[in-house]
Amino acid sequence: MPALGTFLLLATFVVCSYAGTAAVVGARRGSRRLVESGIGAFYLITALMTIASAVMINAFLKDDFSIRYVSRYSDSVQPFFYKVTAYWGGLDGSIMFWVFLLSVFGSIAVAVNRDRYRELVPYVVAVVAAVQMFFLFLMLVHNNPFGTYITPVPRDGEGLNPLLQNYWMVIHPPMLYTGFVGMTIPYAFGMAALITGHLDDAWLRAVRRWTMFAWLFLSFGLGLGMIWAYEELGWGGYWMWDPVENAALLPWFTATAFLHSVMVQERRSMLRIWNISLVILTFFLTIFGTFLTRSGIVQSIHSFGLNADLAWLFTLFMVTILTVSFGWVIYRMPMLKARNDLDSWASREAAFLANNWIMLFSAFFVAFATMFPTMSEAVTGERITVSAPFFNKWMLPIGLVLLLLTGIGPLLAWRKSTVANLKDQFLWPTVVGLGTAAAFVALGFRIWISGICFALCGLVLTTIVQEFWRGANVRKGATGTDLLTALVGLVSRNKRRYGGYIVHVGIVLIFFGFAGEGFKKKEMVILKPGQQVTVGSYTVRYDGFKMIDDPSKQAMTAYTTVFANGKQVASLYPAKWFWHKRENDPPTTEVAIRRTIAEDLYIVLNSAEAATQAASFEIVVNPLVNWLWMGFGIVAIGTIIALLPERAFSFALAKLPGTEAAATTAALVLALVLGSASTLGAQGGEEVKPEQKSALQQRLEGEVMCTCRGCRLSVANCGMMNCHGREGQRTKIVAHIESGKDHDQIVSAFVDEFGQDILMSPIDKGFNRLAWLFPYVVGAGGAVAIGFAAIRWSRHHGTQTDEVPAGDTALDERLDDELRNLD
Repeated sequence: MPALGTFLLLATFVVCSYAGTAAVVGARRGSRRLVESGIGAFYLITALMTIASAVMINAFLKDDFSIRYVSRYSDSVQPFFYKVTAYWGGLDGSIMFWVFLLSVFGSIAVAVNRDRYRELVPYVVAVVAAVQMFFLFLMLVHNNPFGTYITPVPRDGEGLNPLLQNYWMVIHPPMLYTGFVGMTIPYAFGMAALITGHLDDAWLRAVRRWTMFAWLFLSFGLGLGMIWAYEELGWGGYWMWDPVENAALLPWFTATAFLHSVMVQERRSMLRIWNISLVILTFFLTIFGTFLTRSGIVQSIHSFGLNADLAWLFTLFMVTILTVSFGWVIYRMPMLKARNDLDSWASREAAFLANNWIMLFSAFFVAFATMFPTMSEAVTGERITVSAPFFNKWMLPIGLVLLLLTGIGPLLAWRKSTVANLKDQFLWPTVVGLGTAAAFVALGFRIWISGICFALCGLVLTTIVQEFWRGANVRKGATGTDLLTALVGLVSRNKRRYGGYIVHVGIVLIFFGFAGEGFKKKEMVILKPGQQVTVGSYTVRYDGFKMIDDPSKQAMTAYTTVFANGKQVASLYPAKWFWHKRENDPPTTEVAIRRTIAEDLYIVLNSAEAATQAASFEIVVNPLVNWLWMGFGIVAIGTIIALLPERAFSFALAKLPGTEAAATTAALVLALVLGSASTLGAQGGEEVKPEQKSALQQRLEGEVMCTCRGCRLSVANCGMMNCHGREGQRTKIVAHIESGKDHDQIVSAFVDEFGQDILMSPIDKGFNRLAWLFPYVVGAGGAVAIGFAAIRWSRHHGTQTDEVPAGDTALDERLDDELRNLD
């Protein structure tokens, strides 16, 4: 079986080389027969990779530990489901899974477009085949997933990493890989357009839907990863700006920018160089993200470990991508000139331009900050830490600006917005946004970043409702139907526009969930059986713990009872799992969560003593966190609507009768009611007060890293079992505070003892100042460059007036409704 798998990979590499060569030679010679031969070989790649994948999964299911990869990521007692998903659980298998997905997507893309874009398809085949050959080369010479042992075969395997034995991690990696791999198809079509010189907007139509498809899976993968981190890592959060998380976020920024700017090219034939550059950058960032996670060049709990040879191979591939791709862009630049100019700064084009610049700035800032520890080590010999506090300092205001643009963009007209149009469009969104801010202040809340976020959410949501309301009324007047029918017809006729608005609703919900972070409550407490503690509106009583063994692990489970307003509302069971085959690794955390629409009660068992039954708990109240997950669901629904063909949309509506819809809604409401229902029970027990910490201690615990280094988290967030590093750092912080030292003196003391890597953010001095200056320099330089380009694009016609003659408003609205279909 290992020999068969290796042979299949070698055969796939040979077929790849033939497919790319035959397609290109056939296109250059005008030989359709040769092109078809290359396309046929391209389809064969999919068949070979499917068989190779089946061989690998069969090896896992049959416990073939003669294959090193199987023995490292599976064992005889591993559940069936996790044996299958172990296929992509390690470095070698994930590369193989990448090639498999790319072969499937490439075959589908070629099959769908081979007649529509005959001139482009041969080069699409060649580009995709070249990418496949790179990853096949990695497997054949460096990371062969079918490699065997020279020494005697182990009797059992090591098992899949326990952190990956979670249902969210079963679907999170395939979703993320689908998003990453899917971005190769737009890149292939873009390169084919550059090589052939067919640079009209036809290639955009070929890649737009593929980009949306890949963007959907990339977004969903990011969301699932956040849920996994929230439920499995046990630190009470969902995004820590870990290098591997950042690697997945980078292409999301540029793909989002492309999906917005492509509308400008379709409408106005502008931003043509920009769009092809975004396609190239998005693909490059998928490879760069893969490089970060596979090479081990950055420190992360998610990375596969340091691999210098792999790092060099990826570096050469990335340099080749940038050199070849932008070389073609420069060569074809005369054909990529914009056909129209920017008429006004008060236009949708200008809003998209601002959106694109902020997205691109975000991507480069995150990439720079992620790589800065590695650069610092190369320059100064000392690796520093750049983590959540540093990222949040910059990305929070950037996120709010993007949220504001989400509300402003749809209110602006194409080409130019008149003063009357601006007043009419901005009135209600502005009123609601300001009203939300005023209500926030009136209620006594003083967490300004959350208040601004709530206000902007109100503004954006009103903008979207206004767009649906006005569009539906225009259609109602034109068709004579009722408002609901007009609304459905509006969405079905222009799915891309209104599907995009639904995506924006999902983004608003996600930001609404982010805003709840400002009201988070977190306490750490040691309880004995019968004692209880109050956090927020909840009282948690500890009833004891039990140890349970099974073939793979030993589980230490705490039993807790939760009360709210004197009534029992839940019984929660946080746990620590000790895995038999990973005795040297820390136990995994099994968080107990009570979910409601308003907030989560989140309980983590940190440690327990068998003799006294005393246990240490971390109890967190997370307001609004579930709105994040709902937001990702709405984003997915909106994207799917935008992707559906019209006939599919009509079919879907025809298959959803009113009674079924009502039943579904009723079931959802019932589930929410039951989920928040109270259970009668008696509250009792000795009340224990949580440890009271000063503002300075809380700040320092968030800035100083735990010395266990296993989690790369701050003292405040480390959830390692019986972590002496965390407790030692806390003791030192308290001692420094009691000695009368201020914040800067305590930070200096920790740096003197441990080095700068002990801090979650770099100190603003020496070489580290580059990390703090970079955002300013790039932001200012980019703003100047964008402003200069926009001025050049602007039209200056001294004899031509920009005034729009007055006309029939109703007729203008009907014409605008018809023109929307051109989206």
